Amino acid sequence: MAIIVNLDVEMAKKKMSLKELAERLDISMTNLSLLKTGKVKGVRFDTLEALCHELGCKPGDILDYKADIV
Repeated sequence: MAIIVNLDVEMAKKKMSLKELAERLDISMTNLSLLKTGKVKGVRFDTLEALCHELGCKPGDILDYKADIV
């Protein structure tokens, strides 16, 4: 997949666990885990905004693009 999710990196910078972040965002740990591992098809802007707010980062810190090499 060309979109890379760096949520785990940003969480580590803030020393925040998946459980703590899920509670702060009022989102299930399962959904947050799926997002963290890149196993989702999309993310809502309000969820992305909440993540950035809690982690003190920008959307580009969480999501990255890497072209597939053919």
